Amino acid sequence: MTRPGPRARVASTQIARKSLGQHFLIDKNIVHKIVRLAELQPGETVLEIGPGRGILTEALLDSSGLVVAVELDAALCARLRTTLGGRSNFRLIEGDALAFEYAQVPSPFLVVANLPYYVSTPLLFRLLEERQRIDRLVLMLQEEVVARLAAAPGGKDYGALSIAAQFYCEVRRAFRVSPTCFRPKPRVGSAVVVLTPLAKPRVSVTDEAFFFRVVRAGFAHRRKALLNSLRDEGFEGAPTAAALERAGIDPRRRAETLRLEEFATLADGLLSLNQKKR
Repeated sequence: MTRPGPRARVASTQIARKSLGQHFLIDKNIVHKIVRLAELQPGETVLEIGPGRGILTEALLDSSGLVVAVELDAALCARLRTTLGGRSNFRLIEGDALAFEYAQVPSPFLVVANLPYYVSTPLLFRLLEERQRIDRLVLMLQEEVVARLAAAPGGKDYGALSIAAQFYCEVRRAFRVSPTCFRPKPRVGSAVVVLTPLAKPRVSVTDEAFFFRVVRAGFAHRRKALLNSLRDEGFEGAPTAAALERAGIDPRRRAETLRLEEFATLADGLLSLNQKKR
């Protein structure tokens, strides 16, 4: 059997594009579970990223006010216009969700989506930036990404993404999704998670940007002691050692052992020492 050429690929949206990490959800039971979990109200606005062939989109249209779907694949957009373009509460935007201007979506809105797995982490960080416009997020992701979002200190899943999600949101793992619920079947497990943005960050920090700079630096070299990892990322050794001592943190500890509150205390201590040097 010959492989379809470029023209045939555009014409057939049944073909998943590996370059876009496409795995189309085919199980309507999972769709219904996601919609129930989202607890949609008739007048609410929903943002869906990566609607694919529209199996979830159609259910969202039946349960909410406006559905704004952002899809990168031109062939899938053509299919969605044909199948769902007649729905008055459907708005399709062809483009990259990482570059999308979220101000286009009436707020507050919900995000309900099977996120494209190959860009799920940068998309999560982008969505967290927009958290003040979002009521809640119900997302299907790789199981390992959901594990990272919900991870507690001390394990291999705990990292900068865990800190960011838990700093800004309540994180709740909902249910696992079998690879057999997709076509083509992914090689990894999937899961659905609910993120509910908090009214204010879980802990107070003087400068959020600096706080996350410290977090990223701490996790940049996971096998190294925290003092060494921070020093390798541009933080001077003596002030960093002093800030760690003030925070009551053993400099030999690794970043993955620090609780959110400890990172906050460390970041504020480092910022204070930096400001005194000026």
